[in-house]
Amino acid sequence: MKKRYAHIVLGVGGIGSAAAYWLGRQSGGDVLAVEQFGLGHDRGASEDHSRIIRHSYHSTDYTTLTRDSYDHWRELEKETGLPLLHITGGLHLAPAGSAGEAELGSYARALAQQGHRYQVLDAGTLRERWPQWRIGDDVLGLYQAESGILDIRRANAAHVSRALALGVTFVENSPVRKIVPHPGHVEVHTDDAVYEGGTLTVCAGSWTGTALAGLDLDIPLTLTQEQVTYFAAPDLRPFAPDRFPIWIFHGHDRTFYGFPVYGEAAVKAARDMSGRFVTQETRSYEPNPEQTEEVAEFLAEYLPGAVGPELLSKTCVYDLPADRNFVLDTVPGHPNISVFVGAGHAAKFAGLIGHILADLATKGSTDWPIEAFTVDRPAITDPDHPSDFRFADAARNPEGGS
Repeated sequence: MKKRYAHIVLGVGGIGSAAAYWLGRQSGGDVLAVEQFGLGHDRGASEDHSRIIRHSYHSTDYTTLTRDSYDHWRELEKETGLPLLHITGGLHLAPAGSAGEAELGSYARALAQQGHRYQVLDAGTLRERWPQWRIGDDVLGLYQAESGILDIRRANAAHVSRALALGVTFVENSPVRKIVPHPGHVEVHTDDAVYEGGTLTVCAGSWTGTALAGLDLDIPLTLTQEQVTYFAAPDLRPFAPDRFPIWIFHGHDRTFYGFPVYGEAAVKAARDMSGRFVTQETRSYEPNPEQTEEVAEFLAEYLPGAVGPELLSKTCVYDLPADRNFVLDTVPGHPNISVFVGAGHAAKFAGLIGHILADLATKGSTDWPIEAFTVDRPAITDPDHPSDFRFADAARNPEGGS
């Protein structure tokens, strides 16, 4: 196996697989992608069946990117023949007078500024259109018809398969122990080899701090353990994708989100930002029954038909900068090393982000607007920067981690 490549990608989850694919397209396949576990593993945040995809976001930093994100998935669908997007419509709900209502207002403004259509609905209209909801008259809704489900497992597999076809080399079960930058190239040390790349793209998720050790770059991240639960509802048909949208409920002090039936014969739901702070050493892969019960109690109050026995629950870890925004930039002093951190809500953008990372590696710049995600912004450089993920109104960006 050769040891020198034009480009190396570290981490082959949702983002890394997309970066490997786009680098393969742009460089004739002279790419190495290194994964510390097996391809398609369930220890990160890029597996399970589904993620929310949507135009609705609190800021135009994201809504300026969503159209191109959808286009990238549609292009991959055409290339592979695999259905990846399932449009169900998307519903945001919030009680009047809550922080969630203000959040819906920011969604509406960001959607309008980018020309995305949406509807604001009162409680009566919500109950009429989706009688599955048991809500009071104080609940407001924002509906965006183009929201839906991204089949994240199939999307990752598609990127890996196409990258292989383009000549990209994948190395599995090879933790990177050290990164050594040199003028004009980077060394990547594993237990079995030292690889040399003209560029390095780091897509390590919650392992970012470990991956970047020795590069004189500190990206302060808070890790939280989250989980989703699939409930075997008594009657699944009312929650089929042709009858029920993806949804996010922005409550007074907690936010929940969920999906129509997809991937399992069950309804998937979760709380966003549980507040369980962890490290990679202390995280657990065993679901927490208390978190499952918390979601079940929410469903019993607002979406009673979705409640049923727990079919299965899955855990994941959010990797959160203080402002809960992406990190997408080159490393200061090392223009041939790029890094991405998804802040727990990047899957919907994975194809586009892979393209942007490939641009940074091959051209040193990109035409997409990513200025909000630099490594030199205050949320990264100021140790006293206040966090933006208060657990009373934290769920700007839930998407269905596993």
